[in-house]
Amino acid sequence: MKIKLSLTLAILVLLGCAVQAQTKSQKKTSPISLFNGKDLDGWYKFVQHRGRDNDPKNVFTVQDGVIRISGEEWGCITTEEEYENYKLSLEFKWGGKTFEPRLENARDSGILLHSVGDDGGSEGIWMYSIECQVIEGGTGDFIVVGDGSDAFSITSPVAKEKQGSSYVYLEGGENGTINRGRVNWYGRDPNWKDVIDFRGNQDVEKPVGKWNKLECIARGDEIEIYLNGKLVNRAFAVRPNKGKIQIQSEGAEILFRKIELTPLSTE
Repeated sequence: MKIKLSLTLAILVLLGCAVQAQTKSQKKTSPISLFNGKDLDGWYKFVQHRGRDNDPKNVFTVQDGVIRISGEEWGCITTEEEYENYKLSLEFKWGGKTFEPRLENARDSGILLHSVGDDGGSEGIWMYSIECQVIEGGTGDFIVVGDGSDAFSITSPVAKEKQGSSYVYLEGGENGTINRGRVNWYGRDPNWKDVIDFRGNQDVEKPVGKWNKLECIARGDEIEIYLNGKLVNRAFAVRPNKGKIQIQSEGAEILFRKIELTPLSTE
């Protein structure tokens, strides 16, 4: 009888450990909604020349379950919290409006990952960060928005030939490291022009007015960028490897929805 009781207790303990482990695993991988569809709870606004939460022109608003960024003034919305080891998933589409000084230029925005330091530390507008570029013809480019030091840098496998002064991502290519400038996504048109409605031959982004899905997977010191389900860029030896998340206003109307962050285990 004692042997049976001991065996039963042992089984119960093991089952309890398994349930606890499964619960912990679920907690690690359960998506977190960063946008509640009603307001900008969890985010704050920063507008160039105005500062934090001073947005008299309503550059950043929520309408019908969607974040609208007008682009009329430059700035960003920034998460209150810092994050590391995650998959950021969101949907975006361009609106029709553009503003000076980019009235006739390619529609432009961006997702700034691992943002650290002071608000407006870069050009008085954004925190230092690693940018996943969102621009017509160039969505998925990496840009190091840093102070020029090795504290902000990325390394990517790249093609031998550059596009202008920029590396181009090529899986299996030689490693290229930058602490300023950019690494273009693999299919960026070599004849890209900074003009409104630009479309490249290999563009993965959908036309203006259509929703796109963008995923940024930040695990350890690596970042992968997927656009509409396709890997378009990858970097490793990323510095820094954690921080806040910013979404830019940069002269063009853009809409965002379904912003989710899924924590990732590094084990």
